[in-house]
Amino acid sequence: MDIIREQLHASVSDPVSSSMNFLNEVAERFPSAISLAAGRPFSAFFDPDDITKYISLYRQHLADSGQSPESIRDALMQYGRTNGQIHGIIAQLLATDENVHVAPEAIAVTAGCQEAMVIVLRGLCAGPEDVLLAASPCYVGITGAARLLGIEVVPVPEGSGGLDPAEVTRVAAEVRRAGKRPKALYMVPNFSNPSGVSLPVATRQALLDAAAEAGLLILEDDPYGLFGLSADPAPSLKSLDTDRRVIYLGSFAKSVFPGARVGFLVADQQVVDSAGRRTTLAAELSAIKSMLTVNTSPISQAVIGGFLVESGYSLRAANADKIAFYQQNLRTLLSALDTHLGAIPGVSWNVPDGGFFAVVDVPVRADEAFLERSASKHGVLWTPMSFFYTDGGGSSSLRLSCSWPRPEEITEGVRRLAQSLVDEMRDV
Repeated sequence: MDIIREQLHASVSDPVSSSMNFLNEVAERFPSAISLAAGRPFSAFFDPDDITKYISLYRQHLADSGQSPESIRDALMQYGRTNGQIHGIIAQLLATDENVHVAPEAIAVTAGCQEAMVIVLRGLCAGPEDVLLAASPCYVGITGAARLLGIEVVPVPEGSGGLDPAEVTRVAAEVRRAGKRPKALYMVPNFSNPSGVSLPVATRQALLDAAAEAGLLILEDDPYGLFGLSADPAPSLKSLDTDRRVIYLGSFAKSVFPGARVGFLVADQQVVDSAGRRTTLAAELSAIKSMLTVNTSPISQAVIGGFLVESGYSLRAANADKIAFYQQNLRTLLSALDTHLGAIPGVSWNVPDGGFFAVVDVPVRADEAFLERSASKHGVLWTPMSFFYTDGGGSSSLRLSCSWPRPEEITEGVRRLAQSLVDEMRDV
């Protein structure tokens, strides 16, 4: 039986997914190319033996908490609580690292942060008039999740300093005038993917005020907050949140390892039904999670739980070596840009103060065709910024990632990029 592709859901042929598939395909065809495209963490930090070590630490933690051997067995190997079993440990982590104090019951442990996004979007957006506002350019995971669910995403243009609270107010008002309901604003306040921008503290507070004025929730995604150049990290939006305006989305992919596939959401908002009964939003969202994945893998939760117990409930303390490595890599990238791209006319870039990414503006089209020429002729990969826009932007910009290569590869990759740009400009 043949299936007509056009009769499948639109998400199957989503242009963003097609673009990322193209990037993966180019990387496979040119395996010797230096990748300044992949935003994955550095693999040398991972040791397979740690998996059993952390599970053992978690088992000991449960035993020290008074659980019986039978209870420990079932905690690891049976179906578990829909919203997870390490929610109490994550609550301690948030209090230690982020000055965020929430009850464990306000936390749901998810199968990666991607599932957290799907759960929150499905729960908040009840009808076709409900839309999501998102910083633009934007991480493709949230736009892809919204499209999978049939939820409209309205971009809020990001300036060189990040989101402008006045723009949020303006776009929310425009959406309401069009007869739709803006339900939430998605953003990455720390070293955003793809732009690398981090918001000043004053802007963070102003965004909370703007969201309150517009009746919006904020979906705060924070995968890169550990990896700043400054020893004094900016406060999360959730730590500044005094009226439960922020739903916090967390991930252990960069801070522990992606293969565990464990993330979480913090939704301490109160939900009131017609009879006046109150629950947390996290509890209400568990009904959605139960139909997606039943529960997050208890074995994966044990790995993360053991890691957090060993670290004293502090990712900042446990990730000191990773933080230093990524800081060095970002400094290497920015230095290489100065050295190799500084003299090329019409080329400029931003200077992030943390995270994995920087954006380079170029005087040519930074499209898939140019990327393929860069890979085949010069052995370097990067990501077109157009992949991160829903409204056709980013055609002359590219994203560079410094998380995956070693410092010497970053320098060589930027040198190759410079050669590729010179060739491309000569042929225009």
